[in-house]
Amino acid sequence: MNFFQKEIVLEKKPRGFHLITSEILSKVPEIKNFSVGIMHLFIKHTSASLTINENFDADVRSDLESHFNQTVLENASYYRHRSEGPDDMPAHIKSSIIGAGISIPITDGRLNLGTWQGIYYCEHRNYSSNRRLVATIIGELISNNKT
Repeated sequence: MNFFQKEIVLEKKPRGFHLITSEILSKVPEIKNFSVGIMHLFIKHTSASLTINENFDADVRSDLESHFNQTVLENASYYRHRSEGPDDMPAHIKSSIIGAGISIPITDGRLNLGTWQGIYYCEHRNYSSNRRLVATIIGELISNNKT
């Protein structure tokens, strides 16, 4: 069993759901060295999240943003944590609902996602900064033996 870990930076993006599969593949080319395994992505922030969903129709990303904004309201009267603006506590709630990490199978040096699946970075703040992710791969390396 082999292990690989790398911290990567996503450039700041506006609030919303962003398809980042290609960006992850470009920043973690080591995936191609594994014949079988799992890549785990973990976002090191409490107001952003990661998930897997539709990779084709951008309306899905817009609809998810709209739904979460209706479900988790800003300025709710019962919020006690208000020091960082009206979008901060809802961002923490959205992050907890969606999650800080995802795991994706690797098969023959490629992420084994479904046809219509992609990796989403979900930015829940109105004004964000760069976001740090940890990519961890556990698996078997591709053999270079030609027998």
